[in-house]
Amino acid sequence: MEKAIEYFAILGGLDTDINLDRPLLELIQKHILKEYRFLRNDVSVLTNGDTIYHTILTGLALGDRRTNSAFKRAKVSFDNGIDDIDALCDLNVVTLERSQKHLTNQYRSETVSEKLLFNAPFLRFWFAFVSPIFKGIKEKNYDEFFKRFESRKDEYTALVFEQLSHAFLQTMIEDDPIKQIGRYWDDNNDLDIIAKTKSGKIIAGSCKFSSSKVKKTLLTKLKETCKNIEVEADIYVLFSNKGYTTELKNMKGPELKLYTSKSLKALIL
Repeated sequence: MEKAIEYFAILGGLDTDINLDRPLLELIQKHILKEYRFLRNDVSVLTNGDTIYHTILTGLALGDRRTNSAFKRAKVSFDNGIDDIDALCDLNVVTLERSQKHLTNQYRSETVSEKLLFNAPFLRFWFAFVSPIFKGIKEKNYDEFFKRFESRKDEYTALVFEQLSHAFLQTMIEDDPIKQIGRYWDDNNDLDIIAKTKSGKIIAGSCKFSSSKVKKTLLTKLKETCKNIEVEADIYVLFSNKGYTTELKNMKGPELKLYTSKSLKALIL
């Protein structure tokens, strides 16, 4: 399942048959890098070929997904940037995401920048790793691409892992179904998962996509964040692609749920 997540984070939304038995880098080279000219035209049609749109999308793909950060990267004003984002939403390229402040006691705090989600994983991959270094790729020189991708692969995949974790929680808690779910962020705090069930219970969670098992420190950090934003969570949930240390597994119970990438198989059954 971990392999499926990694492949989906890159190839999801790409209109071609994919052989999942082949190595990921081989598929990227075959279906994306070598097809650069054709895919560039497809992406340009989708975005109306607007260079400002492309600069903003690259900022979103590589940064913290906040609108303000992307506008700074693209060197556009806030007002013009918002117009561009509205247009990209209308083109079905991205979707606005708002911090779930109403599920915390921070709802009266200052407004924070919205974030954006790409509507197809492939588009995010394109603007993160292909579009910024298109000259070399266009000339079939892929060395820079492979270097950049290998250094940021886990970081890049983490967002898709979070999105799948949200979907999993919405389908798996049947006795007290989730009515609201999203993320929380402000200038100092971030929660990968914050949700409210039908009965009013609050769920707070963290997702970790990395090369090692998750330790108790992730739970400690999650609880500290909840304290900072005055959230009294009834249930804590953790998601890890590599599993957990024995110490953390021994803490599992009604108030702490631990899930791995294997748990996400429920989404496709």
